[in-house]
Amino acid sequence: MPPTPPSPHQITEATSTLDQLKHYLRSEPPAADALPLLALLLDENTGVPILLGDVLRAAARIVSRQAAVPWTDETRDIVSTLREAAQEITDWHILHWDIQRLSGLTFQSADLADHRSTASS
Repeated sequence: MPPTPPSPHQITEATSTLDQLKHYLRSEPPAADALPLLALLLDENTGVPILLGDVLRAAARIVSRQAAVPWTDETRDIVSTLREAAQEITDWHILHWDIQRLSGLTFQSADLADHRSTASS
């Protein structure tokens, strides 16, 4: 039995959650609060780079198997672009290691950072 496809609403919820995370990180929360979220987002096995790469590879496979034969130049370009993007995005899974290294660092508190930036103004 094939897997159940996500609904358009579920996809919208997923992208909305990423947008919410983006806005949260732009507010410059304490690193101790942000790093665990980034670790989940960039997990080397289940994070966004891996998942998005897999999604793009699957999309390329669908197009390549279901497009009219012989392929047009446009079809060939689309399949190639999807595959290249999938590889490039998947390569970013290495950010997982950067987040782990950051977890071992000490960060100044937000209050101290605010005080320093105000003092230097």
